[in-house]
Amino acid sequence: MDHRTGPLIVLEPSRLAGTRYGNRPTMKDVAARAGVGLKTVSRVVNGEPGVTPETERRVQDAIEALGFRRNDSARVLRKGRTASIGLVLEDLADPFYGPLSRAVEEVARAHGALLINGSSAEDPEREQELVLALCARRVDGLVIIPAGDDHRYLEPELRAGVATVFVDRPAGRIDADVVLSDNHGGARDGVAHLIAHGHRRIGFIGDMPRIHTAAERLRGYRAAMEDAGIPVAEAWMSLGATDPLRVRRAAEEMLSGPSPVTAIFAGNNRVTVTVIRVLAEQRRQVAFVGFDDIELADLLQPGVTVVAQDAAALGRTAVERLFRQLDGSLIAPEKIELPTRLITRGSGELPPAD
Repeated sequence: MDHRTGPLIVLEPSRLAGTRYGNRPTMKDVAARAGVGLKTVSRVVNGEPGVTPETERRVQDAIEALGFRRNDSARVLRKGRTASIGLVLEDLADPFYGPLSRAVEEVARAHGALLINGSSAEDPEREQELVLALCARRVDGLVIIPAGDDHRYLEPELRAGVATVFVDRPAGRIDADVVLSDNHGGARDGVAHLIAHGHRRIGFIGDMPRIHTAAERLRGYRAAMEDAGIPVAEAWMSLGATDPLRVRRAAEEMLSGPSPVTAIFAGNNRVTVTVIRVLAEQRRQVAFVGFDDIELADLLQPGVTVVAQDAAALGRTAVERLFRQLDGSLIAPEKIELPTRLITRGSGELPPAD
């Protein structure tokens, strides 16, 4: 043995030797191994009657030995259903979509359907590619969190019978079912809460204005300020990408100058995390309310006051409506709006520092 190159490894022949990957065993292979006809194998695979226990045992043994799995493609052609639905999310990494996705999956499973999901990464073109790819795979229905504002590309699929429900944001330029949170009302309540604790200079930092939820939350902010008779300075509002650098710069600008804001309302969970970091660096006390709850919000000092939406209820309501479409029990598209909840923990109850 040459110690410079290490020990010689001898590979023993195995049962996988000669395997041609991609060639899966068929019903014909099962029938040949069990010594029965194709119809008998079909009855066993599909749980149909008319097979003796002994014959069924031989067929099951053959299935296990060969690693046979039923091909559902033929059943799709016969029944016109794939027992699968697609879920198109904005960002798989966003904590908000975890409970939403889980709720969709649980309802789909209860209906015997497989869930296939993917992310648009907030890109309208990628959303369209993903949606049409799912349609090409014959999914029975779609739950979509839209990135774009024009969904006319879906019209042929809707006419073909693909059940579709939008969630979190409405569809653009088509009539379709949508399940939303009360974004306007939730933001209005959160800002009114700050006003009730004595604040008049309140900043708003949100997502890109083309996004429905961001626009609605800004509208709620403006409404609360108008209700209280407080003029809003342009410098108090900042909408754009939610990357930490942009949000940090916006917060620092609002907190500087001769008349800084005494409170900030954050438009979503990603903005909230960055603003909390900025406020931790401030020497003076600044009140804060965020839209969307975040993990560990109750453990911070002070605890973070939030406007919470029920992501799981959004997903569950959307997919239940999808299956009602598939059952034929729904006709006209509807808009369903779920309430939000103000959770007070301390940061939103701080009085103005000046």
